[in-house]
Amino acid sequence: KSPEELLIPPTPCHAKTNVMFLKTHKTASSTVLNIMFRFAERYNLTVALPADQLFHLGYPRTFVAHFVEGFETIGQNYNIMCNHLRFNPLEVKKVMAANTFYFSILRNPIPLLESSYIYYKDYVPAFRSSKNVNEFLESPTRYYQPADYRRNIYARNIMWFDFGYDNNAHDDTNYTQAVLEEIEHNFHLILIADYFDESMILLKHTLCWDLDDVIYFKLNSRSQDTVQTLTPESEEQIKAWCSLDWQLYLHFNQSFWRRIEETIGLEVLEKEVDHLRSRQRELMETCLSEQEAVRKDHIRNKALLPFQSGAANILGYNLKQDLDNTTLRTCQKMVIPELQYTSYLYAVQHPHKKRKDVGLPLLWTSLQEK
Repeated sequence: KSPEELLIPPTPCHAKTNVMFLKTHKTASSTVLNIMFRFAERYNLTVALPADQLFHLGYPRTFVAHFVEGFETIGQNYNIMCNHLRFNPLEVKKVMAANTFYFSILRNPIPLLESSYIYYKDYVPAFRSSKNVNEFLESPTRYYQPADYRRNIYARNIMWFDFGYDNNAHDDTNYTQAVLEEIEHNFHLILIADYFDESMILLKHTLCWDLDDVIYFKLNSRSQDTVQTLTPESEEQIKAWCSLDWQLYLHFNQSFWRRIEETIGLEVLEKEVDHLRSRQRELMETCLSEQEAVRKDHIRNKALLPFQSGAANILGYNLKQDLDNTTLRTCQKMVIPELQYTSYLYAVQHPHKKRKDVGLPLLWTSLQEK
């Protein structure tokens, strides 16, 4: 045989279709959820959706299997899980197939806390009673009462909490180390929101998906004028006040870049990120009447209005008027906000149950419009 024939051709990988995404708060996770939902529809997969009228899987309570609609009859036969939940591996395992891929996303706690402050301003007692984010950070313990912990979770170590741990725990080296090891054991991949495009390329490679599976329009972002500037003192204070999240972030930011170097390499990464961005621009030119997200009062189709919270002005999109049906459907899926998409998938998967009410007009009235 010639040496060429002895080379085994590379085995084409198969797209992983059993995937659990732990959706964390204020980490670009709504954009990831949209990617997951579109993927589920493309491959006709079963999504573990919240039961009844809920839009999250029991959050902030620790997840249990019966928070999933239909679990009693469907059992361990769900392919995709990605709505908000507080992680509880043993219960999630009851719902997801044995070979499920687990991933999540983290964000630098400094911009995260500022985002959380604006978004949850009216809801979190610790935020409500302070004038602005810098005042809160001057002495967080003045405003933050641990007794109120249920509603104050967004004010301290929110990522730590979402992963299922005590966000008021004492930052002790042995404890922190043990938790980081446990997370490494439970999750195959942790992405970094601050490098979102790089994260999408790594996700695509790891799951063997196509570029179009990870293409996205940024969802649930807010207008620039609601961003408060943190003082250097506030930034330092966040590292101390949210030290558990800070360590979580530092640890997985390191492993993220290590993983990229070991698998794709920085050169290929850069090429693919460029490719992703040009494909994204192409889609924006096809779909959108303005080449950017617009403020809530400029969204023409109220069915596409994202949920508004706190002092944030959550941006959305306007689609072009004269798109053909196939293109329109693709574009709608790219921009439909989380609550509307959850409600729609729920109606598809559970046609005999009462539809989840978003309090807005329906984008797709009949499910046959696909």
